[in-house]
Amino acid sequence: MQVPVHNISGEVIANMELADDVFDVPFNEPLVHQVMVAQEANQRLGTVLVKTRSEVEGAGKKIYMQKHTGRARQGSIRAPHRRGGGKAFGPRPRDFRQALPKKMRVLALKSLLSQKVAQGEMVVVDNLKVEKPKTKEILSILNTFKANSKALIVPDKLEPNLVKALRNIPGIKVLPPNMLNVVDLLSYKTLLVSKEALNTINNLWGGGQPTPAEGNA
Repeated sequence: MQVPVHNISGEVIANMELADDVFDVPFNEPLVHQVMVAQEANQRLGTVLVKTRSEVEGAGKKIYMQKHTGRARQGSIRAPHRRGGGKAFGPRPRDFRQALPKKMRVLALKSLLSQKVAQGEMVVVDNLKVEKPKTKEILSILNTFKANSKALIVPDKLEPNLVKALRNIPGIKVLPPNMLNVVDLLSYKTLLVSKEALNTINNLWGGGQPTPAEGNA
């Protein structure tokens, strides 16, 4: 499988061969969903805490006598139904993490990358470096590839100028290849990846390194 490689002006300058074991994998919706749920669960802190009746302030003395008052019986000022009392069945600190084998995570990534290629949502650029941290300069590149909203930018390395140029653009996120994940691939429609980053992706999860095809397109 081949994909065109563009320069920053949008012109096709070469073709690149993609590894079939990374970019030609059948889409596995149940697996992708399972990995997405696990990833979001693993990001939860689980630190919320409310006090029970044994932890709130207040004396343990009975509020008033049990009988002969004409009122309902009351045992403690710290009871959950009283103002300022402890909470019944409230949230407590817990660990939301879900075990996720590495093979499942990698296969879900390959499945989504393959879908991006099949749907024409992955654009390979020869070079994503910018000379100055100017938003105007990177906006011109994004507009060329119609990726000015909901786009995931994947350079080979996080160059400071590129990061600074992108930080003021809403709907755009930049990640290095080794931090690609299922949630971000699902959240952003367009995947704008550099040629070097594509090689890194294949080295991380594939069997070999894709090489440019002979000649220009």
